[in-house]
Amino acid sequence: MKLFYSPGSPYARMVRVALIELGLDRDVEKQEVTLRDPQSALLPYNKVGRVPTLRLDDGTVLTESLLILSYLDTLCPDRPLLPRDGSDGWTTLARFGTAMGLMDGIAVWNRELRRPEHERSPPVLALELTRASRTADALEGMVVNGAYDGPMNAARIGLGSVLGYCERRHRTWDWRPGRQALAAWYDSIAQAPSFQATLPPLG
Repeated sequence: MKLFYSPGSPYARMVRVALIELGLDRDVEKQEVTLRDPQSALLPYNKVGRVPTLRLDDGTVLTESLLILSYLDTLCPDRPLLPRDGSDGWTTLARFGTAMGLMDGIAVWNRELRRPEHERSPPVLALELTRASRTADALEGMVVNGAYDGPMNAARIGLGSVLGYCERRHRTWDWRPGRQALAAWYDSIAQAPSFQATLPPLG
């Protein structure tokens, strides 16, 4: 297998963390690629031009984090990161969805910030700030109630990845004030070897 990734992508980081947690990291070749580049080495495999992209040994190409995590679970059925049979009451999928919703909003926010300042949309920026803050407040309450505790799973990997992205790449938004439980949760998971090994560069 071969994983195409960008070191700054929180979506790709989820898969990189999962590979380490599942003990598959050494079995997967990795290639760092550029994004938004018409000459990117990724494009022959994924015309959408997004990471993560995983090429299987038979040539099948998987894209999008959720799909790739689901595939990796088939290789390690004894310890699924993302139970798809409802055996956990669908809680892991639900919590993963909340983390992904936050991540998707941050991605929209960042795209707007990359535009020249005079072309940015104040309503879009305001909407994404409100969305992110509202979601982070909800996550604070969820963490207080133990929602993201326990063994490493996709929900924990997803939330750790998006908060790590905000810490190092999206520093426009200071998410920590007033969210002590969420901040402590992140500081703890950030010390896991899989997260230390995939630390994104400062943006």
